[in-house]
Amino acid sequence: MLQESGGLVLVHEDHWLTIRFNRPDKRNALSSDTVTALTSVLGQAREDSTIRGITFRGNGGVFSSGGDLKGFMEAEESADPMATIRDANRDAGELFALIDGMPQVVIMLVEGAAMAGGLGLLCAGDIVITTRDAQFSLTETTLGIPPAQIAPYVVRRLGLRTARRIMLTATRFDGDEALKLGLANEVVDSADELAEKEKEIRKAVLRCGPEANAATKEILLCVGQMDTDELIDLAADRFANCMTSQEGREGIAAFLGKRKPDWAR
Repeated sequence: MLQESGGLVLVHEDHWLTIRFNRPDKRNALSSDTVTALTSVLGQAREDSTIRGITFRGNGGVFSSGGDLKGFMEAEESADPMATIRDANRDAGELFALIDGMPQVVIMLVEGAAMAGGLGLLCAGDIVITTRDAQFSLTETTLGIPPAQIAPYVVRRLGLRTARRIMLTATRFDGDEALKLGLANEVVDSADELAEKEKEIRKAVLRCGPEANAATKEILLCVGQMDTDELIDLAADRFANCMTSQEGREGIAAFLGKRKPDWAR
């Protein structure tokens, strides 16, 4: 199924949703309309049990240049520029939080450039694959603004020391350096190899129980956010829920019966 909405091209097939940013003439900048459309799409996807994974990619050979600055400048003409800009920035923050907490596995495929909020978007995903010649930078401070809503996700993925360096110097780096820093999980040489690597990951994800993956992500995201006793209780609850669920019972039965579970693809 192919759809277009708010600067996005959506493909839902084989239990997977692919979201392509489709404003190549704007370097796939995230306009307010794009943020709204993406928030709506993901809100529906998180409730759709047929979707096992989500891939983000940009059309036109670029991932995303981040927020649409022209849109922010137009906000200066509104009745209350401060409130308008604040609300738009908060909407972006809610989008990053939504991506971060999706129950499905989220893959980010990067070619060309992932700048500012585009780089921040990567940090909210689960798996990042990039071409070697892709370019990354958190450019906000060169424009006199902070990388505000993406900061927590950059810190969590790269650590505070690295986040400080790349945010406060707007350092530009390539795919090899992204791998060294921990931003990328894998580096490939071409866009074609991006697609091949994604196929491998999809195949691996579809061997895993979707409810188990969702529970695992929830537990992982609570590490460092809960005290030890709370985390132990959460992990025990999610383990018991999964073990006694239809998916868990089928998974154990399949293992004992030396066959594939019915949800494995």
